[in-house]
Amino acid sequence: MALLLLLPLGLGLSLASAQELNLQSVVRGNYDPAKVSGVWYSISMASNDMKRIEEDGDLRVFIQKIQSVANGSLQFFFHFMLHGDCVEVAMVCEKTEKDGEYTLAYAGDNRVQLWETDYMLYATFHLHSVRNGTQTRVLALYGRIPELPHSFLHRFERLCRKQGLGPQNIVSLSTRDPCVRYRR
Repeated sequence: MALLLLLPLGLGLSLASAQELNLQSVVRGNYDPAKVSGVWYSISMASNDMKRIEEDGDLRVFIQKIQSVANGSLQFFFHFMLHGDCVEVAMVCEKTEKDGEYTLAYAGDNRVQLWETDYMLYATFHLHSVRNGTQTRVLALYGRIPELPHSFLHRFERLCRKQGLGPQNIVSLSTRDPCVRYRR
């Protein structure tokens, strides 16, 4: 009987530990776009131009899902706020010759790069945008679940610092998705 009572506890503990960052499962190259496909949630963003990721910023988007396209490109489905309404948009990022890198036709010259992922819980993307001669860098942390444990957030902060982006450049989005009710 005691064994039956401990079984749910053990299952719960294994699920909780499965949500911790496992550095051995982190992929930083030789990406498989099909494994990135699926439902994602916006956790955090960071940028050297905060106006673009703050409320009403043109890059403040909330990921819904990513789909791998037959040619290796990725299609991103986002929600964003426009005049107080949630708007859904789909964008195809075309694969380049560089592993994990894609181009995006949006308001300038844009390159999106998958920086690292474990495919199961998180992915970090880097956007380099040049618009009217101004360069903007954005890092985005996406999770397969609406909120990630602190180990993922600390890793994201370290990645941001390596790019010269401090805590003042990071915006938490996990509890701020105004379009969450429109998720399918």
